This record gives sequence, C-alpha cells and structure tokens, in this order.
Amino acid sequence: MARMTPQDIIKRQEKADARKETWRTIYEECYEFALPQRNLYSGHYEGRTAGQNKMARVFDATAINSTQRFANRIQSALFPPYREWCTLEPGNEIPQERRGEIRQALDIYNTRMFDVIRQTNFDLAMSEFLLDLCVGTAIMLIQPGDGDAPVRFVPVPQYLVSLEEGPHGTVDNVYRKLRLRGEAIQRQWPDAKIPKQMQDVIDKKPDEEIDLIEATVFNVEEDMYCYHLIWAKDKTMSSELVYRTMPISPWIVSRFMKVPGEVYGRGPLVTALPDIKTLNKVKELVLKNASLAVSGVYTAADDGVLNPQTIQITPGAIIPVARNGGAQGESLRPLRSATDFNTSQLVINDLVMNIKKMLYDDSLPPDNMSARSATEIVQRMKELSQNLGSAYGRLITEAMTPIVRRVLYVMDQMNIIDLPLEVNGLQVKVVPTSPLAQAQNMEDLDSVLQFAQIAQAFGQAGQMAINQEEMLTYIAEKMGVPQNLLNSPEQKEQMMMEMQQMMAQQQQAAALPAGPPM
Repeated sequence: MARMTPQDIIKRQEKADARKETWRTIYEECYEFALPQRNLYSGHYEGRTAGQNKMARVFDATAINSTQRFANRIQSALFPPYREWCTLEPGNEIPQERRGEIRQALDIYNTRMFDVIRQTNFDLAMSEFLLDLCVGTAIMLIQPGDGDAPVRFVPVPQYLVSLEEGPHGTVDNVYRKLRLRGEAIQRQWPDAKIPKQMQDVIDKKPDEEIDLIEATVFNVEEDMYCYHLIWAKDKTMSSELVYRTMPISPWIVSRFMKVPGEVYGRGPLVTALPDIKTLNKVKELVLKNASLAVSGVYTAADDGVLNPQTIQITPGAIIPVARNGGAQGESLRPLRSATDFNTSQLVINDLVMNIKKMLYDDSLPPDNMSARSATEIVQRMKELSQNLGSAYGRLITEAMTPIVRRVLYVMDQMNIIDLPLEVNGLQVKVVPTSPLAQAQNMEDLDSVLQFAQIAQAFGQAGQMAINQEEMLTYIAEKMGVPQNLLNSPEQKEQMMMEMQQMMAQQQQAAALPAGPPM
C-alpha cells in the first residue's frame, strides 16, 4: 500500500465517523445519565465552552456512583495501583534448558518496567480508561515521555475517536479528532513540519486552538503502523504535519463485550440503561410530587371576592375569602394528591438493586460491617471473575498485553532497556498476577494440594507418584514467586554434591576405629 495522502486520510476518517454515528444514541444516553462529567455529546465538544452544566436532566446518582465503583473494582482487581499486576514469562519458543536463565532476566525487565510505570500517570489514566470501558469502548494512547515521566498514558474519550477493524476482530486503524493551541504543536511534536498558512495563524493568535486529525493506519505490505498528523484547514486545503512508522500501534483499544460485525463494544451500562432511565424518570416524578405536597395545589371558587392572582401561600399569610364553609363549601380548598409514596419507593428500591447488580456493585459488604478474612476476599474475587466471564479474557488480550508490549517498546526506544526478545506470546508472554488472576491460580493450586494430601495417605506409593521438585516449581509459578528467590538447576546440583560429600565424610568418620581410652 502506497503512502496515504492527507486527502485519503480525511476521506477514511469521515467514513469511520459516519459508521460510528449509528452508535451515537446509545453512547450519548449512557454518558448523559452515568458519566455526565465525561460527556462530550450534545454539542459539549463542538461548543468549545468548558465548565458547562451537564447534569440538567439527571435526578438520580445511582448509576454515576456505581459506574465509578465499577472502574475502581476492575482496577483494584486487574491493575492495582503501585503493585506489579503482571509478570513476564518465557514462551514456548524458549528451550527448556534456558528457561531458568531467561526467566531471571525477564524478572529484571519486569521490575524495571513497573519502576517506570510508577513514575507516570498510569493509575490515573487507567481509572478514566475503565470508566469508558463501562460504556463499552475504552481507548488509551501510549507515547514516549521525558526524563520525569518516560512514558505518557493519555486516556482519550471515545467520542473523539473512530475505529476501523482488521482481520479477526482486531482494531487496525484509529482516527482521532484533536484540538490544541497553536503554540503547543511544535512542543508536542518536535518533528512537525508547520506549513506557512498555519504558521501565520500561530504568529497572529498563538493561543487559538487548532483542529487536527491524528491517524494511525496499518500498512499490510510493510507490516508497520503509519502515524499521520493532519491539519485540514478546509475541504480544499490540508497538510501533513507529522509522518512516522512504527512496528507497534500506540493505541490501546478495549471493548467490554463485542457483537460479531460491530466495531464498538457494549458495556454493562448499555445493559443497565433501561433501568437507569426509568429510575431517573421515577425520581423526577417523585420530586415533582414532593414539590406539590409541600406547596400544594388549590381550587378557588369564582365568587367575585377571592382573586386567585393575588394569593400568596406563605407562612403567616392571611387570605381574605368570602366563606370557610357552609352549603357552598370553602372559597379556597386544597386539591388532594393521588400519588402513593410507598409504591414509588418500592419501585425505586428494585431499580437501584438491579442497576447495582448489572454494574457489579453488589458483592462487597457495607462499610460498617466487620472486617473480612483473606479467604472471603479470595472467594469474592472468584465471584467477580465468574461474573465478568469473557470480559476478563478480553481485558487481558486487548488491554493488559498490549499495554505491556507498548511500554516495553517505548522503554527500548528510549534506551532504558535492551530487550532482544519479542512480547508475542511465543518468545515472551504476559502472565497476570493481579488479585483477580491470583484468585484463579488459587483454584488450580487447591486441586494440586488436595491431590498431594490424598497421595500422602497412600504412603510410599503416593510419594513416588509425585515429582516433588516439579510440583514446587509449579506452585511457585502459580503464586508468582520471583525467580531470583528460587534455586537454579545448577545451584540444586551443587547443593546435592555438597550433601553427598558431607554424607561421605560422615560415613568415613563412622568407619574409623575408636582411639585408645584416655
């Protein structure tokens, strides 16, 4: 495929935007009622005015709170802050006799990688990334940084991004709408070639925001990703500011759940949206009824004495009327409300419970309950893993593994490390060690340990059936024990030789005749 021109990029971006427009209704309502602060729909982005009130139609915060808790739970279960949530392991292409050596080297790379991640904004970016994932599609840009932050993680609202899929349901091409002050363009892209027309705009108004298009397109023939930064002043004039090629895409695109034939994902918020809208409407009606109950609605008799236009219902007010009773009734009478507050409260409680359950916000105990044991926490992590189902595997495939691959590539390009192997699952594979992954590993260990206990009851025959050395290695891998804490095969062989020498010396000492009595 020949190098694409700016006009080609703009045409493909417009087509991708048109396909994404079919999702607008679903995503717009999800952001309006559950993530209003991240809502760029309804003209909030095009209006170019920050600080707008985005909660004018929101009357209930259940979905907002549960969405935040969803992101926090997924982050603590898969990407816990300031912890090593994965490890690098040798793949199947590494010979068995070299795996111990390679594993030790990968442990060093793994430690260095998390040292770099702790210097960055990863935890903050991942929190925003998972908020968008609750809607269905989460997007993050990983770029080289500087000495203070070697890697930069930029969570990008999916409203600004349009996608194109490649084979097997993977995302190949990403187009992003970007708005930046003119004076900051050269600082963000030092290799940018600023055209004369743009430079004139920057010189006259350096603080004016300029609309750009950021495109990453996969070149099948060269097996490389082509990065383009386009300035489209109008439909007749466009310029390419930056062009780069890279073997790994800088974009991380994860979908919570994906239907075949669809590019964008559907998250738990899409499933819970009917209940969220219903609860919001019920709360709105309850508040309107409460307003009526407080201030009241009255009927006034047209008797020529009472003027309804001059009545003010305030504490201590005196309202002149023709009569307060009698055969014709009162001149001013309150209208009885037909609303049943108890019934509406039952509906609200059911809707709140359903929303929390669909957003995985019902498994943790209340904060005022007693402390939970480690066993119960493990069981709750198992429950979360079962509830997530296929979404867990998709998070590993579309989020964790690409993040690690991209971070290691950036570190290698910045000469922080020198990684001769590829993180492709064959040479180096990414193994999750987060609490959620550990909960699954504990299930595997339980069956192994139960077998060991049963085999022990068979005596010598049971002990001979178990390869204890391999079993200990398996347990260490499942528990994520660092390789430098385990003895290598050479060290084990050396220890065996020393033990044999000690036993031989003891046997020789025992065979010597006893000396004459003193």
